[in-house]
Amino acid sequence: MNGQETVTPLRLGTRRSALAMAQSGMVAEEVAKITGRRVELVEITTYGDVSRESLAQIGGTGVFVSALRDALLEGRIDLAVHSLKDLPTAAPAGLLLAAVPEREDVRDALVARDGLDLAELVGKSSGRTVRVGTGSPRRMAQLNAWARARGADLVTVPIRGNVDTRINYVRSGELDAVVLATAGLNRLGRSSEITEHLDPALMLPAPGQGALAVECVDPTLAAVLARLDHRPTRAAVVAERALLATLEAGCSAPVAALAAWTGTELRLDGVVGTTDGAELLKMSANGPLVPDETAEEQAAALGRALATRLLDTGAANLMGERAR
Repeated sequence: MNGQETVTPLRLGTRRSALAMAQSGMVAEEVAKITGRRVELVEITTYGDVSRESLAQIGGTGVFVSALRDALLEGRIDLAVHSLKDLPTAAPAGLLLAAVPEREDVRDALVARDGLDLAELVGKSSGRTVRVGTGSPRRMAQLNAWARARGADLVTVPIRGNVDTRINYVRSGELDAVVLATAGLNRLGRSSEITEHLDPALMLPAPGQGALAVECVDPTLAAVLARLDHRPTRAAVVAERALLATLEAGCSAPVAALAAWTGTELRLDGVVGTTDGAELLKMSANGPLVPDETAEEQAAALGRALATRLLDTGAANLMGERAR
């Protein structure tokens, strides 16, 4: 026998985008190391990849993952890699979240004309309206709130498309800037195009942003893939997603959340707002987190508690129609 060449390769399902392929390729290398098996990427087109509608129009939740999950449940692939922020908070029966690898940079990034940061962009606009593109209601809400607080003449413009398409809006002069996830630009080797990392105090990220999810069906494979799991990342995203689930908000809702684990305590920040930035509700919660078999439930409880506080303060009225 001859190692990887004599065993059946593992089929890893991935979206076709350059970013998805880059992310899945990274995971495939790690899976090959821990399993001793060759890993083949199986490209799958999702509804979110072919639709040109905005995420708000097509519902957002699950549009980038449903086809991959169908392929898993039908046995056409052995495992799938998702951007964790795209995952619906409820998983179909039979699927296992085998691993959440260590998270990349959670921040959002500005890619602006002339290498400017956000404050410079507004300050040097010479009375002209600054146009910033994003497809995310969460980003719109926080950018518009920032602009309102400063009396800045800034408008957010809804856009779709891959990283090249979005950045080309800036290069062509159609937009002054776009906002993208730092993690995606880093994974594509394009961090040099970032003109500013947006501080989470200004722009709290999406629940699960910067993290990947590895799903499979086979419990034996899941036990092996668990070696890729990063406990602090999993605890953080569990808290963030519990907040999202309790709010009954889809992944296209203007909701942001970020958790950080110090080793003894978990801190969770949450934001709910209106896309025009007129109202932005921010709250935080801290709780002890013991790294044992109950860690995920501890993290989830913190997320649910903060979401309940947000709802008690009027969050439901800010999100529009809630997902059910």
